[in-house]
Amino acid sequence: MAQEIHAEMVANVLNVVAREGERLAEGDTVVILESMKMEIPVLTEGGGRLTRLAVKEGDVVQEHDLIAVLE
Repeated sequence: MAQEIHAEMVANVLNVVAREGERLAEGDTVVILESMKMEIPVLTEGGGRLTRLAVKEGDVVQEHDLIAVLE
């Protein structure tokens, strides 16, 4: 079952930590967002393989935008 990871706020993608095809464990960091000079790590809620990364460094995400998909 696929797990979609969405942005919880409007933010800039500061750093992409994970790579497509990588196996991630629960609580691993996928990307780091920056909003109002605060760095916010986006973590996985479950483990799996990162099958799609929908953002790149420098992108601006809106609330509910897709960041990544794990299977």
